[in-house]
Amino acid sequence: MNNSQAAVILARYSSSRLPGKALMEIAGKPVLQHIVDRLKSLLKAEQIILATSDLPSDDALEDFAAKAGIACYRGSLERVGERFYAAAKQTGCDYAMRINGDNIFLDPALVAHLMQAASTGKYRFLSNVKGRSFPKGMSVEMVDMDFYQQKLGGIKADPYCNEHVMVCLYEEEAPADHYYWQNDILPEAAGIQLALDTPEDFERSRYMLEQMPAGHYDLNTTFEYYRNYEESLKR
Repeated sequence: MNNSQAAVILARYSSSRLPGKALMEIAGKPVLQHIVDRLKSLLKAEQIILATSDLPSDDALEDFAAKAGIACYRGSLERVGERFYAAAKQTGCDYAMRINGDNIFLDPALVAHLMQAASTGKYRFLSNVKGRSFPKGMSVEMVDMDFYQQKLGGIKADPYCNEHVMVCLYEEEAPADHYYWQNDILPEAAGIQLALDTPEDFERSRYMLEQMPAGHYDLNTTFEYYRNYEESLKR
């Protein structure tokens, strides 16, 4: 599978104790710009779509997308699964990948790995989330669009599935056409909190990003600066 056959849906993440976080600045950039820059190190801008709500409060996110040179799709705030599908469908791509807007420490290598696995044609759903062997905030989920369309009726009928997008796809007992990647890169980083959801998360993210070398997005570097931050709290 070449890059043109996959789209990345950068999803506005609304369940947060840090209102307005998507456009908060850390190390001189809005949070979303950090994520977009990481994705652009691997993908073309036209493969990235910011999926947000159609509420006036999210007009600023549409403006951000225009300035960042990426597409924006707007739909229901609550019916996120349907919004994800509609955003991905307009690209005509075979696979769509979901990246939350709080994944400020996304490692593009994780995206590349799942894309490579999808290119084998063996899998309809791919994820590094199951079992939380990777840090929170480095979650990547990728789904075959035909498969997601088959599941869409059930997703629409279940408010919980519609809100959490991919959650219903995990209900099957790891069928052969699902790929659940377990962290064999740095197992000691399993489950650490890197997602941006609280003021405490913001302070950790600010500390790390202000010190991390530019363009060093890999898990090992991120974990090193995470440990540096944890040590700083003990001083």
